[in-house]
Amino acid sequence: MVSFSSSSTPSFTVPTKTSPGTASVSFPRASESRKRGARMATVRAEAVDATISPRVSALRPSKTMAITDQATALRQAGVPVIGLAAGEPDFDTPTVIAEAGMNAIRDGATRYTPNAGTLELRKAICKKLQEENGLSYTPDQVLVSNGAKQCITQAVLAVCSPGDEVLIPAPYWVSYPEMARLAGATPVILPTSISDNYLLRPESLASVINENSRILILCSPSNPTGSVYPKELLEEIAAIVRKYPRLLVLSDEIYEHIIYQPAKHTSFASLPGMWERTLTVNGFSKAFAMTGWRLGYLAAPKHFVSACGKIQSQYTSGASSISQKAGLAALNLGYAGGEAVSTMVKAFQERRDYLVRSFGELSGVKISEPQGAFYLFIDFSSYYGSEVEGFGTIKDSESLCMFLLEKAQVALVPGDAFGDDKGVRISYAAAMSTLETAMGKIKEAMALLRPPVAV
Repeated sequence: MVSFSSSSTPSFTVPTKTSPGTASVSFPRASESRKRGARMATVRAEAVDATISPRVSALRPSKTMAITDQATALRQAGVPVIGLAAGEPDFDTPTVIAEAGMNAIRDGATRYTPNAGTLELRKAICKKLQEENGLSYTPDQVLVSNGAKQCITQAVLAVCSPGDEVLIPAPYWVSYPEMARLAGATPVILPTSISDNYLLRPESLASVINENSRILILCSPSNPTGSVYPKELLEEIAAIVRKYPRLLVLSDEIYEHIIYQPAKHTSFASLPGMWERTLTVNGFSKAFAMTGWRLGYLAAPKHFVSACGKIQSQYTSGASSISQKAGLAALNLGYAGGEAVSTMVKAFQERRDYLVRSFGELSGVKISEPQGAFYLFIDFSSYYGSEVEGFGTIKDSESLCMFLLEKAQVALVPGDAFGDDKGVRISYAAAMSTLETAMGKIKEAMALLRPPVAV
């Protein structure tokens, strides 16, 4: 039965099955339970050590992801924000690749694969590297992972020790310094100049190398600038690297196929004497519009690949079996991705040309025309110091991006996230109509500013 006391909260008396008559089990009132629960929660909270690892605490969250999430939240709230922050092709995965993934599911290819990736995919990667890059690898010198980002992280963890230095030209991809810190290494930033098309000068590299230098990271075509290292410049860099036996090179070539004539891609490992010390990273996300499939690979001498594989075996194990079947189909599209990729590259180039012309019409803006990838890194620093009524002062790249988000409703990424506060990164992985609308809004907003610095 249920009996009620004079309190508004009922106290339950439940007859027992084993005892006759009035035997019962009493439960405390709900209010008393809540008080007791609160006291116990307080005790538990005080007893928990919430300390986070210093290495993790030192990591900075990705600003590109943060801005993309903010733009998404605004759109969900009804604000028509145009997002040009994320580094993701707006095209669908080519049909033949998607079909290969769906067929993998239908055919039951849904189980674990070898940690390093399926043999058929690693053989196909070796063939691609030989035919397109002039690089000779065997399947045991290739490691397939859950995206190129995992490949780079594992490579840095595998070869760096506390006290080592990772040399990173700026502007850089936001994750490089954080990967170094996660490994206990120190990121050493090498500034570049827009007058040099954001390419690393050999003398700048030579000036910072010491006995602690462990990895030089090169990204060509570059995120965030779209710059492409010509072979002659890479040869000059290789001549310096060759003098330091301990210095390795991590060559991030994820944008390899998104390149605009007359620029040409050169794999660093193809240069004389560089194969033995180069860790080449590539993948499927950008060229094949497969960002959500999470598939990348590392090619390097076997002892480096084995070390990275050891980390992966205890971290994530192998990449998705379904994605690997799709990746195999991607590599079978033909040289450099065939027509499917060339069609996307043509569209990217048209968008690049439109934005370069349009931003060139703005006073005080400096542009280095990208030769690859799908980003513009534009120098807006002449506008820093401008006062905007109802907003305040444009102090830096972050405040400029906040101004454009508020006034133009366009989401861009501030250059300080890439190690160069003078610039702002704009992704043109969006439809031309979207870029045209965004450009109109940006011009209207920038008209409210006047460059306080002579250009």
